[in-house]
Amino acid sequence: MSGFITRRRLVAGLLILLAVGALSGAVALRIVKKQEEGKDKNVQVTLEFAPADLAVVESKPLSRWLPVSGTMQPVRQATVKAKVSGEVREITVREGDAVKAGQVLARVDTADLEAKLIERQGQLESAKAQLGLAEKTLATNQKLLKQNFISQNAFDSSESSMNVSRGSVMSAQAQVKLAQNALKDAVATSPLAGIVAKRHVQQGEKVAFDAPLVTVVDLTDIELVAMVPAVDIPELKPGMAVELAVDGFGDRRFAGRIERINPATEPGTRAILVYVGVPNASHELRGGMFASGRISLAASAPAMSLPAGAVRQEGGQTFVWAIDDGKLVRRMVVTGRRDEESGRVEIKTALPATLKVLAARFENLKEGAPALVKARDTQPPKASATPVPRAPS
Repeated sequence: MSGFITRRRLVAGLLILLAVGALSGAVALRIVKKQEEGKDKNVQVTLEFAPADLAVVESKPLSRWLPVSGTMQPVRQATVKAKVSGEVREITVREGDAVKAGQVLARVDTADLEAKLIERQGQLESAKAQLGLAEKTLATNQKLLKQNFISQNAFDSSESSMNVSRGSVMSAQAQVKLAQNALKDAVATSPLAGIVAKRHVQQGEKVAFDAPLVTVVDLTDIELVAMVPAVDIPELKPGMAVELAVDGFGDRRFAGRIERINPATEPGTRAILVYVGVPNASHELRGGMFASGRISLAASAPAMSLPAGAVRQEGGQTFVWAIDDGKLVRRMVVTGRRDEESGRVEIKTALPATLKVLAARFENLKEGAPALVKARDTQPPKASATPVPRAPS
């Protein structure tokens, strides 16, 4: 019996020893794995860049463009106004109608004008009769004066009466002419060929003298009215080409040129109005459309610049990524003019001429990370930065 108990104790002790050994082995294995993981995390991968991915600051002339924007307006337009007061008897056009020069646009009621003309004609006839009588009296008095039947004063008086009557006739003739002109002015005609932009009155309305009736615009030639800083005006001249983009026409561009430059700045500003003419034979462009564009200026003197893809902006800061002493570094820079055609940006910050700058946009870059430029004949690197195909910010 005692031998059986002894064996049981021995077996139990062995099982305990085995369990403790297994637990100790598992703990040791986990410690080794953690140490290995820590070692892997501390290892930094060296980024390799091809020579084509890098650039250096270079002195190159940059194209210069002056941005302009503003509202389009027709070169020729006119608002036809009433030359007489009265009731609008007829309006012959509506908005959008094409009209010719001299075409009737509106008629004002002429009943009062016709009556006034008749009145003026009656006054003219009366004045003519008075003149005829005065002329006969003067002729008679002239004979009597020769026969000494009347005094010189009496003759002078009759001559004066005739002159007065003659003046009355001339005045009456002028009044008749005015009444005839008023009758003609009751019919409003278009002063130019174009399109009706606005009809200001309706048939049956009463209008006063000089009240607007119809606005007509000629869309054959249209112009952009742009405000340009006065400091840029010396570089502008009439005839310079302007490329314009108009809202609503997508990527389409319209060619124009500077037609006129205002001689004075706008009140309260330091800007001067520049008028850019745009041919519009097809009448596609309309008044009031917004357009923006740029004017090509003379190329600037050579300036230090980098490819636009090398310049990045984040958090209100402008910087470039560069390789300095085998590490990635961020260099803050101040930029200037941007040449869209060559894709370069002026760098006003002094950078070493030998500094290798990343010319393309890369993601997941960290300052201080090991970096080098691989030789042209080397094999592809095990780990390299991957460019992101998008425009630089």
